Order: sequence, then structure tokens, then C-alpha cells
Amino acid sequence: MRADLVPDDLWARVGPLLPPAPERRHRYCGRLRVPDRTALAGIVYVLRTGIAWRDVPAETVGCSGVTAWRRLRDWTEAGVWTRLHAALLTELRRADLLDLDDCAVDGSHVRALKGGPTSAPHPSTVPVPAPSAI
Repeated sequence: MRADLVPDDLWARVGPLLPPAPERRHRYCGRLRVPDRTALAGIVYVLRTGIAWRDVPAETVGCSGVTAWRRLRDWTEAGVWTRLHAALLTELRRADLLDLDDCAVDGSHVRALKGGPTSAPHPSTVPVPAPSAI
């Protein structure tokens, strides 16, 4: 594993937030589990390079991209990233480094498939006057 992917200070923040590894079975125990720090290195490698998960060089990172992706999925379901975000915000607030004068709120725009409240009637629902008989 490349040491620059997961420096000690990053690991000191992320490591305690990770869920414990599942116990190994005694019979048919399978392969050894990749260490969490190595899996985090794979995740960081993909985020830094933008490479596809399947193209992660296992020799450089220490694990396959699929292993890193599965660990990312498991950690996301366990709420690791939400807790990390909250911990970093708390740390910034304590150090008085969090400046909310310049902040942005992102939103999404979704079509209203069944319509929605409008101020004017839709043109197709306005009654058309009957033509006058001559």
C-alpha cells in the first residue's frame, strides 16, 4: 500500500469510526480479510484518480477495486461517512475555523409527473367556446 494514500492523521480520524470486522468462521474460513486501512487506500485511490473500480491496480493499492468498492458500500450502510463528516465539523468549530459566511446549498430538481399546484389552469383544461352558428 502506498503510504501517501492514507496518511497517519487521516487514519487516526477514520479508523475509530469503522465498524468492527466480522468474525472469521472456524471451518471453511476462506481468504484473509484485507485490512481496513488498505481498503481505504483503494477508495482514496479511486477518488483521486477517477479510475474505474475494476481498473484499480492491486499491486499499487494493496487490494482489488472490487474489495475497496464492497468496503465502501459496507461503510456507507454503517454510517461511517456521516459520522466522519460530523466529527470534522465539530473539530473545525472547536478550532474556530468553520466560516459559514460563504456557504452553498445544493438541491435537486425533479419533474412533477402528476402535475402540481399551479396558479393558472392548464391550457388543455380551459373550456373552448362553441363556434357560433351562422
